[in-house]
Amino acid sequence: MNLNYDANGLIPVVVQDHATGEVLMVAWANEEAVNLMIETGYTHFWSRSRQKLWKKGEESGNVQRIVSIQSDCDDDTLLVRVVQENGIACHTGNPSCFFKTVYGDTGRTSSIIAELRRVIHDRMVNPDEGSYTCKLFNDETKMCKKVVEEATEFVLAIKDRDADNTAWELADLIYHAMVAMEKAGVDPADVYEKLSERR
Repeated sequence: MNLNYDANGLIPVVVQDHATGEVLMVAWANEEAVNLMIETGYTHFWSRSRQKLWKKGEESGNVQRIVSIQSDCDDDTLLVRVVQENGIACHTGNPSCFFKTVYGDTGRTSSIIAELRRVIHDRMVNPDEGSYTCKLFNDETKMCKKVVEEATEFVLAIKDRDADNTAWELADLIYHAMVAMEKAGVDPADVYEKLSERR
């Protein structure tokens, strides 16, 4: 790989969740770190503040298994898609380092799917009696009926040509399908793979 490192021998690395597309973090790598990523299959970076090489998650256990590495058109930036161990990329304990909104509205993007999945998964592993999601987990028949019910309401909204209600009903359907998917133990990456086959 012929990469263009800067004057300090570094290249910026954008790390992205391979399944959701979420940007998890941005770091710097020197040639040794890039070679280690290729050799080991795990992210390695160069710390500019500590002036040392480091493996992501070497202390926290939140390692990143590399799925792919791409360079941009000028070969001076890397995009690394990963499986993030424990779902935590940031040293603050957040899933992504990009959790602060400086400007604009972040609520109208597909990233809500990943956020919603984390909440649903949390309800599965940390049940809460008052949670609607937990009630669905505890009653498989009700859970399945809700998927059918929401699918029907979605179709009826389409037939009524009501765009706002159609969006609402599709959101309900997606949520209930995601609960069922979590209960069934289906990995979202497998769903994305099936979708990619429809291209």
